[in-house]
Amino acid sequence: MKHSDRHDVASATAATTGHPWWRGAAIYQIYPRSFADSNGDGIGDLPGITARLEHVAKLGVDAIWISPFFKSPMDDFGYDVADYCDVDPIFGTLADFDALVARAHELGLKVTIDQVYAHTSDQHPWFVESRRSKDNPKADWYVWADPKPDGSPPSNWQSVFGGPAWRWDARRCQYYLHNFLASQPQMNAHNPQVQEALLGVMRFWLDRGVDGFRIDALNFLMHDPLLRDNPPTPEDGRRRTRPFDYQLKIYNQSHPGIVGFIERIRALCDEYGAVFTVAEVGGDLAENEMKAFTAGDTRLNSAYGFDFLYAPAITPRLVADVLAKWPDTPGLGWPSWAFENHDAPRALSRWTEAADAAAFARMKAVLFAALRGNIILYQGEELGLEQVEIPFELLQDPEAIANWPLTLSRDGARTPLPWVTQAEQGGFTSGQPWLPIGEDNLSRAVDRQEADSGSLLNLTRSLLDLRRASPALRLGAFEVIEAGESVLSARRRHGDETVLVAVNMGREPAAWPDGLAREGTVLAAVNGAAVGSLPPFGAVLYAPAR
Repeated sequence: MKHSDRHDVASATAATTGHPWWRGAAIYQIYPRSFADSNGDGIGDLPGITARLEHVAKLGVDAIWISPFFKSPMDDFGYDVADYCDVDPIFGTLADFDALVARAHELGLKVTIDQVYAHTSDQHPWFVESRRSKDNPKADWYVWADPKPDGSPPSNWQSVFGGPAWRWDARRCQYYLHNFLASQPQMNAHNPQVQEALLGVMRFWLDRGVDGFRIDALNFLMHDPLLRDNPPTPEDGRRRTRPFDYQLKIYNQSHPGIVGFIERIRALCDEYGAVFTVAEVGGDLAENEMKAFTAGDTRLNSAYGFDFLYAPAITPRLVADVLAKWPDTPGLGWPSWAFENHDAPRALSRWTEAADAAAFARMKAVLFAALRGNIILYQGEELGLEQVEIPFELLQDPEAIANWPLTLSRDGARTPLPWVTQAEQGGFTSGQPWLPIGEDNLSRAVDRQEADSGSLLNLTRSLLDLRRASPALRLGAFEVIEAGESVLSARRRHGDETVLVAVNMGREPAAWPDGLAREGTVLAAVNGAAVGSLPPFGAVLYAPAR
């Protein structure tokens, strides 16, 4: 679709619904390596995604988000990009991507993709040229610095994956900055030429029909040019597993100049109409940066919050506190939420015991559908997949290998999606999968849940259909009525519609919240819950009696 056509469709949609398609959307994250393998090499690919898109469309989501599929040496599984404008052969070709976009649009799905601008692979042609000398055309496209007089790195900055964030390069007799792996050199986005190149990348994908972007590690995009040392993190009792955890990341990230580049991104996307932009923002200053990156009408549409992704428990107070930071206030940005993703442990493995997992998953699904903001489901969440224990000899995750055994492997949340219970390798591949599927997860395969009207898969579909049809759930304010030890109650309201929410996150029956109506029409209820009754892990959404 040409961007002018897309703009016309978007304008018509906005005129009909009163809001852009992405506001309150449900988005489904696809991790390409683990979604579906079409050629038997054990690694998921773009044709595999295309072949299985009907499953996603039937869920009732508005869009997909595809994690990196660009050409890469795969040191960090695609987050180390060697060519922003091509598909890595393990995933397919540009023609395969075009076919995927066409099929998604046929099914009514928007397509958003990852963009990794803070760093590239050290095999990217830009870096290959940059490291050749101090005076070549791309010499200043990355962050280079001379050593201190004693030969040590220019600052005390530490990398996320462990050790100093500086790597010596003998070609230039300088250090280069890497906030992640040493093979992921940091781009110098202070350089206007770098900004132009990155905007050119964005335009390339917009011209291929992409409807939006999730921008990875955006708060790492610019550094302090003075290379000042980060101060130490005050002792807070938490266990520190990496040198990175010992510093307040003030100078190696979070530079105020990032906002100016964000406004250039927004201006470009506005040319194409209704393009959705969401920032990944983590770290010590996440809330401030999320709000700065999304304020007003000239910056990004949304920011991707980490509040739930690494939380060791889900509680009413956590939900109330997190959503209170994003009230329905003019000019304040629009949040996006996820309970799981490719970097964080599966929520069921963090938040409940195995014996309670099925009931807890149903409660969690109702809670998720009730949140204000965009909700991002990670592939397999609709099936209730749990974290898979990956033995050291099978680990692929470079962070887990480097920090073994103190860092929980991200591989456990990246295991292949099970499609067919009785098929070898769960119908994911005809070969040997790149990670084991996990026996417990195999029993939760799509085909088995398709046939079970009471499955989590079918519950998820009904909840997403409800959310899409309800202006209150999709757009309304989130007014907390009670956030107790185990019970959360809230009011979602938009226009003339009100939906009341009651969720018991505990293993014991709970008293009905004070101040919450005891009569109404049930819209969704799980685990025996009803208006006026909250059994263990009970949850109910209902329209109050008039």
